[in-house]
Amino acid sequence: MNRRWAARLAAPAAFLAGVTVAVVLVRAGFSSGDEPATTAVAVTTAPTTTAKKPKPKPAVFATVESGDTLDQIALDNNTTVERILELNPGLDPTGLQVGQKVRVR
Repeated sequence: MNRRWAARLAAPAAFLAGVTVAVVLVRAGFSSGDEPATTAVAVTTAPTTTAKKPKPKPAVFATVESGDTLDQIALDNNTTVERILELNPGLDPTGLQVGQKVRVR
């Protein structure tokens, strides 16, 4: 049973040993002899730009026609009744009038 565990652990142990040697060599800079190892680090900076604020999308309004309901206006404009009510504080969903402008976006 101990041989099975030894066989299972041999490959990962060899892999980790190889990785460790590689890391040590990279950190040492593959130097040989008495010269100190030097490491070059490339530093890049992103160009400085002035952040532009995205332009706000223009408001979109729907005009209430005879027989319109808030549900129908929402469906016609790919939005929800809740969103229309957020955009139109004080709007009475049961008191819509023909010709009234309702913001939908």
